[in-house]
Amino acid sequence: MEEPHMIAEDHTVVTLAYELYQDDRGGELLEVMNVKYPFEFLMGNGSLLPAFEDHLRGKKEGDSFAFTLRPEQAYGPVIEQNKLKLSAKIFEVEGAIPDGLIVPGNTLAVTDDHGQKHHGTVIGRTESGEVLMDFNHAMAGKTLFFTGVILRIRKATVDELVRKHHIPDNGAHQRW
Repeated sequence: MEEPHMIAEDHTVVTLAYELYQDDRGGELLEVMNVKYPFEFLMGNGSLLPAFEDHLRGKKEGDSFAFTLRPEQAYGPVIEQNKLKLSAKIFEVEGAIPDGLIVPGNTLAVTDDHGQKHHGTVIGRTESGEVLMDFNHAMAGKTLFFTGVILRIRKATVDELVRKHHIPDNGAHQRW
């Protein structure tokens, strides 16, 4: 049985529907999480933007919200040093680059010398054939405007608190 008047706070699982726009409601629509496919998360576990959670903290089921996150509150500025030229050879499979792989806009995973995987977006190719990639977060440099409604709030289970993520009602154990 759900507790009456639960509020969004640490150790609760919050389900919401929202629309995300660049700059303001009149800007480019970047993402939609609707009632059929809502966004559900464990609040206070450190996996979301702190400013995002701060704007939801204290709200109740049924409350609507609309707020703006500037780049410094969200994914930071675009950092030019995160735009790199890489040898095309690293993208070869059996001596050739697969067709359609090195296309501007494609997101590719690249493993560094330490075995860490990084996701970057192809910008293009240089005249010498190097691959230009942007390893900034896709939302870096953007002002984000969220508008939506809190659909559900419940206490997190002990298992969710131990795992530090919510467990969907269907029991699937997702990892982000």
